Amino acid sequence: MPVLVASDLDRTLIYSAAALALTMPDARAPRLLCVEVHESRPLSYLTETAAGLLTELGDAAVFVPTTTRTRKQYQRINLPGPAPKYAICANGGHLLVDGVSDHDWHTAVTTRLADECAPLAEVQAHLAACSDPLWLRKQRIAEDLFAYLVVERELLPEEWVKELAVWAENRGWTVSVQGRKLYAVPKPLTKSAAVREVARRTGAGLTLTAGDSLLDADLLLAADRGWRPGHGELADAAWTAPRITALPERGVLAGERILREFLREARER
Repeated sequence: MPVLVASDLDRTLIYSAAALALTMPDARAPRLLCVEVHESRPLSYLTETAAGLLTELGDAAVFVPTTTRTRKQYQRINLPGPAPKYAICANGGHLLVDGVSDHDWHTAVTTRLADECAPLAEVQAHLAACSDPLWLRKQRIAEDLFAYLVVERELLPEEWVKELAVWAENRGWTVSVQGRKLYAVPKPLTKSAAVREVARRTGAGLTLTAGDSLLDADLLLAADRGWRPGHGELADAAWTAPRITALPERGVLAGERILREFLREARER
């Protein structure tokens, strides 16, 4: 039975320049590989060592990129190694099979959201009404599934985020802040549900996961083994659970460590 590795991408395996957390002297900094270009500019990186580990992992396990990114945003990423057969986008709203969204999966997800949550339009209208232009830079809808704001993080009031979280909770939604983005996501829209579906289709005997944000908590809990880096929402909250390892590494070196752990577990299996 194959090993399934489902990992978050941003700030877990790949990192923007601002998130690299390179604290060592410049001469000792690791060599980096750019894996995403947007509007002709380099955007996301991993270490060259991590790139080699990811290539090896693609041969040792079923590797499934698992992201809150939209399909378009995900397709900008050019990861090293074999092209993944499966990928999970829009926080579980789209299950890609050989790069194409599985229609039946997406229909099942949208039906559940309509049955269990306040509509996206209500959430979108509330965000527009209560956001402050002082710190709001953009408001976006992702795949007609969830909403997010691009904000000036240092100006974003913590109390406002808490009040929004309570408002969203009462409507079947959850709120998560990741870097300069604040996400409002329906509770049933989860990475873990899509990972379980991939595990079913592949007959996986072991599931390994990693993630850094509150939106990754369900993904980690769904795994036989999971890892979180020393940065991010989960680390800030000191979040942990059985079978979850909290790593001390932060930034791009945490991504390298996570890939080492994935590969070790997959080979021991």
